[in-house]
Amino acid sequence: MVTISKKIYSEIKKYNTIYIARHIGPDPDAMGSQMGLKESISITFPSKKVYAVGSSVARFKYFGKLDKVDKYDYENSLLICVDVPDFKRVDIPYVERFKNIIKVDHHPIVDKFSDIEYVDTNVTSAAEVVLKVINDTRLKMNKKVAENLFIGIMSDSNRLMFSPTSHKQFYLISELIYKYKLDIQDLYSKLYRRPLSEVRLMGYIASNLKVTKNKFAFIELEEDIITSLKADVSSASNMINEFNNIDEILVWMFISRDEKNDMFRINIRSRGPYINEIAAKYNGGGHRFASGVRTKNREDIELIESDLDELCKQYIKENE
Repeated sequence: MVTISKKIYSEIKKYNTIYIARHIGPDPDAMGSQMGLKESISITFPSKKVYAVGSSVARFKYFGKLDKVDKYDYENSLLICVDVPDFKRVDIPYVERFKNIIKVDHHPIVDKFSDIEYVDTNVTSAAEVVLKVINDTRLKMNKKVAENLFIGIMSDSNRLMFSPTSHKQFYLISELIYKYKLDIQDLYSKLYRRPLSEVRLMGYIASNLKVTKNKFAFIELEEDIITSLKADVSSASNMINEFNNIDEILVWMFISRDEKNDMFRINIRSRGPYINEIAAKYNGGGHRFASGVRTKNREDIELIESDLDELCKQYIKENE
């Protein structure tokens, strides 16, 4: 039986030029998946040109250097998209022009990219799906690949605390640690170390977060506030998981302005109610407890706030 992993491997073998992209505003899972897969393909096929593309983020430089590409070969190249379910969030120009695209992801499907898509919604990270592709094929692994995938998995699962997590993830992680002698302390230090500007921004968020009587919390982060604290928008988005264990909050939402793409970025998290259907209602998507929306309409923000507050209200009523 030809597995989806082996189909992906077969396509990788066909192309001399391969681009690997992920979503805009990357998090550690997106970066770990992208850079881990690039390294794996490069050491397996040294003669191939393999590019990891997208906007760089200074705090993620420990993953490795992204490639600057002036002109893309859309007709004769393979594009592999990791950790991104929809076309509009792929951080590469004119993604639809590529002749062949492969998707490797863990989010519920929003857009169908091609006939070869490895989407596993039963895991917490795209890095784990990439690891499965490597383990199921002749793609090679080294310590650098293992480190990047380890960080991706541990970040998106919050060190294997988020659902869905089972004994399978613990086994995969323990195998990486043992076989490649990973320095866990060093990797966690890279993942969790942050500049003082981000700590101050977190303090601002905690002080200004609005919380309704139904335990729905939200905040709109103005760009001038973020820049005055010498932080950046992507840092603000990545902080949302820090508010997971607050008694008075069931669902929380961060809104920030993406000036480059002229839209609002809305990140939503939950520790009870399922939020992905509301995100989908506004052309967003994600998991039951972690979703997002991108919209150009400010009116949508108020509607989403109202829907999420009502969702919390119903959840409290049903679980009293």
